Amino acid sequence: MHVLNLGILAHVDAGKTTLTERLLYVAGVVDEPGSVDAGSTRTDSLELERRRGITIRSAVVSFEVDGVTVNLIDTPGHPDFIAEVERVLGVLDGVVLVISAVEGVQAQTRVLMRALQQLGIPTVLFANKIDRRGARHDDLVAEIRQRLTPAVVDLDGASSTELLDVLTQHDDDLLADYVAGKPIDDGRLATALAEQTHRARVHPLLFGSAITGAGVEALLGQLTTLLPVTRERPDGPVRGTVFKIERGPTGEKLAWVRMVEGTLHTRDRLPFGDGEEDRVTGIDLAEHGATHGVDALVGGRIGRLRGLAHARIGDPVGEDSQDEAPSFPPPVLETVVTPLVEADGGALHAALVQVTDQDPMLGLRRHELTGELSVALYGEVQKEVLETTLAEEYGVLVGFAPTTPVCIERVVGTGEHAERIDDDHNPFLAGVGLRVGPAPDGSGVAFRLGVERGSMPSAFFSAIEDGVRGLLTEGIHGWPVTDCVVTLTSSQYYPRQSHAHGTFDKSMCSTSADFRAMAPLMLMTALLRAGTVVHEPVHAFRAEVPVDTLGAVLAAVARLRGVPDASSVRGDVAHVEGEVPAVAVHELQQQLPGLTRGEGMLESSFSHHRAVASGPVPERARRDDDPRHRRTYLLAVCPQVGRAPE
Repeated sequence: MHVLNLGILAHVDAGKTTLTERLLYVAGVVDEPGSVDAGSTRTDSLELERRRGITIRSAVVSFEVDGVTVNLIDTPGHPDFIAEVERVLGVLDGVVLVISAVEGVQAQTRVLMRALQQLGIPTVLFANKIDRRGARHDDLVAEIRQRLTPAVVDLDGASSTELLDVLTQHDDDLLADYVAGKPIDDGRLATALAEQTHRARVHPLLFGSAITGAGVEALLGQLTTLLPVTRERPDGPVRGTVFKIERGPTGEKLAWVRMVEGTLHTRDRLPFGDGEEDRVTGIDLAEHGATHGVDALVGGRIGRLRGLAHARIGDPVGEDSQDEAPSFPPPVLETVVTPLVEADGGALHAALVQVTDQDPMLGLRRHELTGELSVALYGEVQKEVLETTLAEEYGVLVGFAPTTPVCIERVVGTGEHAERIDDDHNPFLAGVGLRVGPAPDGSGVAFRLGVERGSMPSAFFSAIEDGVRGLLTEGIHGWPVTDCVVTLTSSQYYPRQSHAHGTFDKSMCSTSADFRAMAPLMLMTALLRAGTVVHEPVHAFRAEVPVDTLGAVLAAVARLRGVPDASSVRGDVAHVEGEVPAVAVHELQQQLPGLTRGEGMLESSFSHHRAVASGPVPERARRDDDPRHRRTYLLAVCPQVGRAPE
């Protein structure tokens, strides 16, 4: 059996879901294509999706074409749900990237194309909405080459010479024959086009209309040629990845899995999490436009597994498949969620735990002392969807605090602190010394040993590192500390005494808990001596506005603490590029239509973190036992020594 796992991606409203429905219709899976406006689409199964007319969760539907089983995955187009797209990319063999022939290349189109190129995923472009007024052909091809990639082959308008110009850039043999004047027939061009598309070197472009069906049959006929088809791989070790979590009608967890190789059977046991083991109680296979129960899932196929209570999105099934690292940045906004009915606090936490099973990027945080719940967000639409989901699916009415940016802290100097095991003020049966210093931006956190590895049991080193990394999730101001190097400069412990020893005292034996609790206290003192600077997330933006509104737009950007880097004028349109704080992007989007008579266009994406240069330093409520204050920390982690001196 041959399989093609196909993704449909696009900027919101480019016609992605409509194209999915038309493909299902042309393939004979449905009697008539569903309508986004009517809420009758097959892949938008959530009531909220149908009501709002947007895709929120990815959906899998299968059909056959030319003897190949195509597992088609419809993904969200709205940037607030980019995490859902990220989870799907790792299971795809190829992609159809939909572009509106009217609006052209939009913000999300560029974000998606960058990710596809980074991962080397073969991509076919489909210019949709050719039936609409304002649809473009030649201008759109030029725009795609300028703003997405020059390696585009217009299958609806390119001549053989134009096709050769693109293909010879990646094929030396073809180039040599072309330069030598040797004849190159259409068959060789078609073969070269397919090979280079498979390797993501070039990107074929087709034009059509999903709503009328124009060009869709041609697209369907090209899919299994232009995109790589794989064979089932039933042999070898079981290897796959969980890419989607759903909940069944009774709340049962359902895990969608892309099997890479091997064969997984019902009743097989799989390890998850911290040594937990689940038994597969059922397997549903996506096939012929529906899902049906099967006894086994083989490599190359996509299926839904039951019984995996401990599975999470991104978990390996069987052996680790070592998928690519995430392609998109994590959310850079967050908000506090509170129940409108105080008695619903427990129900809200339980509901958010289930919701974050399906969307781990929500990053649920709970304050251990106050019980306050916060979630991470990509944007305000995601907040609105979460509010509706909690009300309609879980019966919990909620309110939200104003959205705030998720900042980071960077170390600015070097600091260190150490305490010996026999110091009077040290209540732990451990001695630890730590030094912290800055590292290059983007390098993350490095933990290094400045002592001999054999000087202590390895479990104690691991406990120190656990304590270090836990502390760095909440720095001096409560934000994650990144781009730093932490070095263990000294360590001491009391070895476990022999039971035959006449003075054996279990209470005098060092444990991992001593080191795990002591490390945050030492590191926080070192951090305070080194100092940190809070950095806020910043988006790079690009705006196109009427020339006569440029001044008003620049003033609005300045009010929102944005910085325009460059501007240019082409005819009656001004182009502005710059950066703006992530927390202000939504407000700028709301203001732009009024500032530009509805003619302005804004695209933005996360760029970097920059130091907060003015105003009070943003503080984040802590969830830990606050090692900034020694006495309160010791009371929390070891109450019996609460009288220890400061």
